[in-house]
Amino acid sequence: MIQTTHRIDQLFQQKKENILSVYYTAGFPQLDDTVRVAEYLQQAGADLIEIGMPYSDPLADGPTIQDSSQQALDNGMSIKVLLQQLQDIRKKVDIPLILMGYLNPVIQYGVEKFCEQCQKIGIDALIIPDLPMQAYLDEYKAMFESYGLYNIFLITPQTSEKRIRLIDEHSHGFIYMVSSASVTGAKGNITEQQIAYFNRIQAMQLRHPQLIGFGISNHETFSQACRYAQGAIIGSAFIKTLAKSKDLEKDIAGFINSITE
Repeated sequence: MIQTTHRIDQLFQQKKENILSVYYTAGFPQLDDTVRVAEYLQQAGADLIEIGMPYSDPLADGPTIQDSSQQALDNGMSIKVLLQQLQDIRKKVDIPLILMGYLNPVIQYGVEKFCEQCQKIGIDALIIPDLPMQAYLDEYKAMFESYGLYNIFLITPQTSEKRIRLIDEHSHGFIYMVSSASVTGAKGNITEQQIAYFNRIQAMQLRHPQLIGFGISNHETFSQACRYAQGAIIGSAFIKTLAKSKDLEKDIAGFINSITE
């Protein structure tokens, strides 16, 4: 069963605000960059890392992440390759690690085999946006839990209060609060409409902390989001930095600094 010392729970117990989670695509920009990027993110001060498993039909992703996924697939990335790359990552990275991706490739790989490998590696949680709640409860919850894997659910401005309560009831770790109904990607400032949504979720006093994602791209939007949740998730803006980087270590440090300082 899931241990009380789970890395994600420890993080939220130790740090109550301004948690920075960073998403990037495995195998991008180069196939062998996956572990290196995670190491540099930890060094630079990220609190939590989401590693994207590239997929050819990424419904929720904007063009930046879609392009990085396609590049990673062209580089030869697959779930099998990713799990091989991550074999020894816990020798170098000790902050929470989440794998994020779509259900189909995980089913093709074999769900139990995938969970078993994740446990061996030291993966803390999964985010599978297209995994229906009922399918999770009926088919996967017991299996995920037996391998110590938290399943992180997403909520959006369109998610009903009833469903949010259900998600809160069956969640572990935190709830991924999608800031708007659009796809991922760097946007401008946070809107009044989004703030009304954030306030509505705050007023529900959910049991689990929330991290806000989609459209968080700089110090200003990160700080704004952190007023309404325990932290925020940055993806597309970071991937743009990776795409043009000539020195990953230096550029990742500079990027994280620009968000948190």
